[in-house]
Amino acid sequence: MVFSRSIVSELSTTAGAVFTVLFSIIFSVGLVRLLGQAAVGSVDSGAVFSMVALTALTTLPTVLALTLFIAVLMTVSRSYRDSEMVVWLASGQSLLAWIRPVLRFAAPMVLLIAVLALLISPWAGQQLEESKQRFRQRDDVSRVAPGRFIESAGAQRVFFVESVDLQGATVRNLFVSHRSQGREGVIVAREGAIEVGPAGDRFLVLLRGRRYEGTPGQPQYRMLEFDRYAIRIGVRADAPLAELNARAKPTRQLLREPTPFHRAELLWRIGVPVVALLLALLAIPLGHVNPRVGRSANLIIAVLVFLLYHNGMSIVQAWVQQERLSFGIGVWITHALVAALVALMFARRVYWQRWIPRWLAPRRRAAA
Repeated sequence: MVFSRSIVSELSTTAGAVFTVLFSIIFSVGLVRLLGQAAVGSVDSGAVFSMVALTALTTLPTVLALTLFIAVLMTVSRSYRDSEMVVWLASGQSLLAWIRPVLRFAAPMVLLIAVLALLISPWAGQQLEESKQRFRQRDDVSRVAPGRFIESAGAQRVFFVESVDLQGATVRNLFVSHRSQGREGVIVAREGAIEVGPAGDRFLVLLRGRRYEGTPGQPQYRMLEFDRYAIRIGVRADAPLAELNARAKPTRQLLREPTPFHRAELLWRIGVPVVALLLALLAIPLGHVNPRVGRSANLIIAVLVFLLYHNGMSIVQAWVQQERLSFGIGVWITHALVAALVALMFARRVYWQRWIPRWLAPRRRAAA
């Protein structure tokens, strides 16, 4: 049908433009945030772009759901604004006829969102979390950057080095400020290197330097000169990675281990494609625009609906996680409310006038 093909074509064009804008914003914000973290030594500066790509994959299901919602809303609003919908309704057709082309366009996107939410995004989250943990467990010396003050993993030392040789695990012209048992100290050395002890512990060995130590506010400070000074690094090279949070675990593991945290995360992953489908249907009656009034009101309502739906999902997820609500109820309660809203909005646009059934309207006019 020409009508269906034209709607699907317009939806595809609009969705492409909306997705480009949304993804560019998400990618830019993530890149700036990670560059700021890399500048202070919180993340690995050499893996910033890969981490941005993984972060984008974790947010892609929500971005696609929002893209589908906005694309349908903008297409329907344009039809009202250009009076195409008036011609369509005057020819005896109904707003319900939009459901079929919208579902035809939304079905592949909903399937893609389901694959991303259940498989790809958890994998990306797992890779991202493991990358952050590996960097946190790296040696303090390998985390420093020349010319900047970097705090150690345990927040007990601050390093400053003039140059770093990562291949040889050595640093030159080193400054270390440390705190221990209420006393503060400063160590300066010409050179430092990593050495591994018999038990597998690692030590930063400083060569040819000085150590200043004392209590803040008191004049008693002592100075030591040394040819060799060793500082134990808290994390061993073979230390295992910490357990990943539920968001970074694969879906099969969530199904295999039904803890409250895993059920809450599984509820969210199952709900994302349902959210996309219901929002696409809700955008059809919500896209109504009076050309003489403007189109800002329905856009504001659309944003509020999306935020309420998203926050409602988060609240239900938190309740399931806290065992205040069972998984069997939480998995459908929010979607049922939105589905009822979709049916009510369609009834309002198709069968009712000013929220009054048509079969009551003639009587009211006669009585008047």
